[in-house]
Amino acid sequence: MAKLDLYTMKGDRKGEIEVSDEIFALEPNQDLLHRAVVIQLGNKRQGTHKAKDRSEVRGGGRKPYRQKGTGRARQGSIRSPLKIGGGVTFGPLPRSYRKTMPKKMRRQALKSALSACVQGEKMLVLDELQLQEIKTKAMAELLNNLKLDKSTLVILDSKNKVVELSARNIPGVTVEYVNTINVYDLLKHDKVLMTEASIRKLEEVYA
Repeated sequence: MAKLDLYTMKGDRKGEIEVSDEIFALEPNQDLLHRAVVIQLGNKRQGTHKAKDRSEVRGGGRKPYRQKGTGRARQGSIRSPLKIGGGVTFGPLPRSYRKTMPKKMRRQALKSALSACVQGEKMLVLDELQLQEIKTKAMAELLNNLKLDKSTLVILDSKNKVVELSARNIPGVTVEYVNTINVYDLLKHDKVLMTEASIRKLEEVYA
């Protein structure tokens, strides 16, 4: 089994823990990761873009000038796509960008992302993450002890409002839970901070 270093909240190395090879030691599937990211970002889009075509633009009911004798090209409406202020030809219309991925592929993509984090040496594991009160300073000190000065994704095993609110005002820090993590967030952040409990819960669900 693969092994990861285990740290305390003070930043001291406590030892090692064994983790499942099936989740944290796979060869990342780049194609699957790309598909998962594209689908996730597409599902976030509102799809409310709209441009008016010539039938929807106001005005243009009268022929702008006579058909013949002017020396200019014939025109039937000032709202033609050829005119400034006219309609748009083949413009964007409201649509849904939502796509789905089979459950097995979603699970495999998440495993690939977690394995990529381990191979990229961007994952740190804490023995526990408990704060006494909601305090941004306490969370900032924790991150400083672990030398996490870049964007960091914190993954917890269960709901922890104290940690969540303490990290809310720190730029680049995102708090997620085992049941809400996704491929995009894992790849986007420079560092991933997990607790030993969240590792074990991941193994229960995905191993």
